[in-house]
Amino acid sequence: MAQQAYEYGPSQAAIDQLVTRFGDQVSLSSSVRERFGKDESFHPSVPPDAVVTPNSTEEVSEIVTICAHHHVPVIPYGTGTALEGHVGALYGGVCINMMEMNQVLEVHAEDLDVVVQPGITRKQLNEYLRDSGLFFPIDPGADASIGGMTACRASGTNAVRYGTMRENVLALTVVLADGRIIRTSRRSRKSAAGYDLTRLFVGSEGTLGVITEITLRLYGIPEAITSAVCTFPDVESAVNTVIMTIQYGIPVARIELVDETQMEAINNYSKTDFEVAPTLFLEFHGTEAYAVEQAESLAEIAAEFGGGDFKWTANAEERNRLWQARHDVAYACKAMRPQAQIWATDVCVPISRLAECITETQADIKASRLLAPIAGHVGDGNFHLCLIVDQDDTDEQARAEALHERMVMRALAMGGTCTGEHGIGYGKIDFLVAEHGEAVSVMRTLKLALDPGNIMNPGKILRV
Repeated sequence: MAQQAYEYGPSQAAIDQLVTRFGDQVSLSSSVRERFGKDESFHPSVPPDAVVTPNSTEEVSEIVTICAHHHVPVIPYGTGTALEGHVGALYGGVCINMMEMNQVLEVHAEDLDVVVQPGITRKQLNEYLRDSGLFFPIDPGADASIGGMTACRASGTNAVRYGTMRENVLALTVVLADGRIIRTSRRSRKSAAGYDLTRLFVGSEGTLGVITEITLRLYGIPEAITSAVCTFPDVESAVNTVIMTIQYGIPVARIELVDETQMEAINNYSKTDFEVAPTLFLEFHGTEAYAVEQAESLAEIAAEFGGGDFKWTANAEERNRLWQARHDVAYACKAMRPQAQIWATDVCVPISRLAECITETQADIKASRLLAPIAGHVGDGNFHLCLIVDQDDTDEQARAEALHERMVMRALAMGGTCTGEHGIGYGKIDFLVAEHGEAVSVMRTLKLALDPGNIMNPGKILRV
């Protein structure tokens, strides 16, 4: 946990003022505060002193202004699906619950963009867009809020074709630490006007301001979608298939890897009957003929590397079942040891080092005598480890922590990053220094320039 270098004011004065102004939009219930102090990570709940639910950018500005006046921390909250302790109120303060700010504000179909409030989830947005023939492709698995996805620079299964939130956020409205409201950019697809403030706030994890509106890039719904599954004798063969697929320019939309341990868990939880072996899950978008052609081309590449049992389908029900099984890997892992805690973490390396990194990690898991299935967005070199740990067993916990550290340092040694998409929170705060070195001091300077009182989600990303 980050060390506190700032003295914060007592929350009660700010809470009294908030209650006077916002009434029943403020909750002091211990059960509510407990809920809003916890995300889906293994980190324990660290409840805020109050939870306030605004309905507009102007209300968010008022809340932040009151907290700034009393020097009380502010912690934005989306849906709580983050994985590195992003929402814990490490120094108390006020949680701003963005769930009620969940409207689509503008759809510009001809420009392929949409303006939304941060509380809308990706599934709600795509349901709203369905009849327009457009969709928003970023899919981190969980039904996360768009605001949280922006703040954590989410990516997920479609990133190999459509990019991450970094590439798909065009503009933001942000409330700064002093209550000012700014717009980071216009809707135009490019601009050379001034600093790129949009990219500064994408991935800032609530430490620089509260995001209250997001303009997103949209795409046309593909005419046809084909999904496929292919098994391999080992991880290296599967990854080599991925590398050649990317090099050949086959525009695969999703290309996911699960190892044999993860596949066994999927079969048991989702009642599927996939072969228990390293497996690629794939998806292709395009015209009906083109999607089939892509699948057939990849099948030929897979065969060169020992890929077998290549099965593909364009049936929507079968595709949804396949991808639901992939998205449910966390629950499948939990079901392997119901009394244990799951610890999901990720790294990302250059794709040429991916097979080596995964193979060494698998050997490390075995030597550590731990249960830790692997799944990954291998099209961009990103993979996840789901440690399943009995936290009451101090020896097992210590082995898990050591394994996790070695995995991260291995990725860094291979030119990778300590997190491809989960973010830093306070769970990976030390690894940020290992990755970026002196550049962290520049990040700290930016943080203090925008938030000199360190009230915006303090203790996350970096120490101040």
